[in-house]
Amino acid sequence: MKSSELIDLFKQGNIVIPLFFLQHYSDFGIEMKEFVFLMYLYHLGNQSLFNPDQFSRDLNMDISEIMQLIETLSDKRLIRVEVVKNEKGIMEEIISLDDFYQKVSFLVMNKLNHADNLDTSTIFEVIEKEFGRTLSPIEYEIIRAWLDNGMSEELIREAVKEATFNNVSNLRYIDKILYEWGKAGIKSAKDVEESRKKRMKQKEEDTSLDVDLDMVDWNWFDDDE
Repeated sequence: MKSSELIDLFKQGNIVIPLFFLQHYSDFGIEMKEFVFLMYLYHLGNQSLFNPDQFSRDLNMDISEIMQLIETLSDKRLIRVEVVKNEKGIMEEIISLDDFYQKVSFLVMNKLNHADNLDTSTIFEVIEKEFGRTLSPIEYEIIRAWLDNGMSEELIREAVKEATFNNVSNLRYIDKILYEWGKAGIKSAKDVEESRKKRMKQKEEDTSLDVDLDMVDWNWFDDDE
């Protein structure tokens, strides 16, 4: 099953999220109060009207607390506040849960893969740790595409190390590394290490061929010895 198909099932209400999400909400780096608010929005539907007053009354929370929760969950890329045109052509603010569905779908699929002895969840954690931030849904899709195209987690880890060594925290840069390695026939960490050794050896050989300018300028006839 593709991630997009799973997301559609979530939106249609064909899969119940709360129990699964309750068991794994800590994987999203959120607190219990944020979980409760997110589940409240989930029950309102994928695109609920942005109505802090109503949220406040329903949850018996202060408006300031509601606004803080919205800001926090937006920063964690679990919800988005958007302006859309309704059926009457009037612009209105809504809260979209598309990012939330996206992340839940990845979590579900990773758990299923793990059950099949194909654990791909750790690579997302590795990259997030290296970048020092949560990955965006688009970044998740890019990494998933690498894996779906047969790229080994081992090789992706090596590319992440290479990027980090060069002080770059960018998936486009990592994608470029993987592309160049693919052209060079590098498919494993062992291949990467052999390639590095080969480059180092070539560099040493190039250095040994450098001409010593002091020796060139030496006037051998003035040497009394």
